[in-house]
Amino acid sequence: MAKQKGKKKVDPGDVATNREARFRYHLSDEVEAGIALVGSEVKSMREGGVQLKDAFASVENGEIWLRNMHVAPYKHAGNENHEPERPRKLLLHRREIDRIVGKLAEKGYSLIPTRIYFKGGRAKVELALGRGKDIGDKRQTIKERESKREMDRATADYRRGR
Repeated sequence: MAKQKGKKKVDPGDVATNREARFRYHLSDEVEAGIALVGSEVKSMREGGVQLKDAFASVENGEIWLRNMHVAPYKHAGNENHEPERPRKLLLHRREIDRIVGKLAEKGYSLIPTRIYFKGGRAKVELALGRGKDIGDKRQTIKERESKREMDRATADYRRGR
């Protein structure tokens, strides 16, 4: 069986996913938001030049901003290129922002981007409220993942008649 090339994505339409977020945080309450982008950023995103690993969202003056998301410079933009890690404004309804701000007021919650995708030609980001895991939880997650892998191997071997 040939190895899969490129990064593993959850959905076929995803531009980028933050797979490490499920390992680092207990995620809940997902929200879809639009992103205010510059033209060269959209073109770079369509090529897959996005990284969400260290990205997070923060609230400032009643607006939500996405920080530390790396969008690679678009190679054909020349002098009109964008700054790769600039803060990007997220587009949400006031009710959604107020609900998120209320949840973030609780101790230990962070707003984490889990994936970026295009929907109807517009870039969207899926945000989730996350509460950080401690080391014991992370070890438990690793243990569960390894036991699931073992069960899958055993099932496959049984089906093959080994």
